[in-house]
Amino acid sequence: MSRRYDCSEPMERTRGIAESVSAVRRGELIVLPTDTVYGVGADAFTPPAVTALLDAKGRGREMPPPVLVGSVRAATALIEDLGTYGQDLIDEFWPGALTLVCRANQNLLWDLGETKGTVAVRMPMHELAVELLKETGPLAVSSANATGKPAARTVDEAEEMLGDTVSVYLDAGPSGHAEASTIVDLTGSIPRLLRAGAIPEDKIRSVVGVLLTDEDEDEDLTAETPEEEPEKPSLTKEEPEKPSFTKDEPAPAEEPGLSLRKDDNAS
Repeated sequence: MSRRYDCSEPMERTRGIAESVSAVRRGELIVLPTDTVYGVGADAFTPPAVTALLDAKGRGREMPPPVLVGSVRAATALIEDLGTYGQDLIDEFWPGALTLVCRANQNLLWDLGETKGTVAVRMPMHELAVELLKETGPLAVSSANATGKPAARTVDEAEEMLGDTVSVYLDAGPSGHAEASTIVDLTGSIPRLLRAGAIPEDKIRSVVGVLLTDEDEDEDLTAETPEEEPEKPSLTKEEPEKPSFTKDEPAPAEEPGLSLRKDDNAS
């Protein structure tokens, strides 16, 4: 039986956070507000909980969820390194609607799915979410919706789609943005935009200078195609329903290995 807490009320908020922490430690799912859309979360280090999250959304291991953290320190513990531009992007946009795809720390004992050694990580700009994350530790969080459906901007929308698969719903009113987070892949020598989102591309470029996009890749492929070639290489990428941090993503994490869909918030 799901429990729902109105976090606009101080006592309900306190109880809701406590119940959410307990649920996460039991390997159960929770729904939490973020600065983008509502997310459904599970303990990132409990594989059955991550599996339950994927099942609740109706997706497989090829679409691993992103990870939300409550501090920069928690994020850096999850990755091998931030590369040349990672720290600058964090300084400029965290907490906020920027998800960074990095090589995952190989010493961590977790299983988010078929990540190909990467992790998509973000620190949200939402007081309740950060307070909760500091209590639970890193959470695997995907947009609180069934795959193929619009991301939930309210608890009512999330509950309608996820129902009793979630133990605790934290209601903090409508989410901050209709857009999901912008996703940037830092696993290569040059940052690549995997998904356009709440943070405009030009603002990312103002920090990193050069930012690769699908358009750049398309131009390269076209330039390499001989004139005599009757058929040009297919430039269409597999575009699943929507975000963990990979290539099933519209523009995102496919290269790094984390599958993100456009209906992913995740955040």
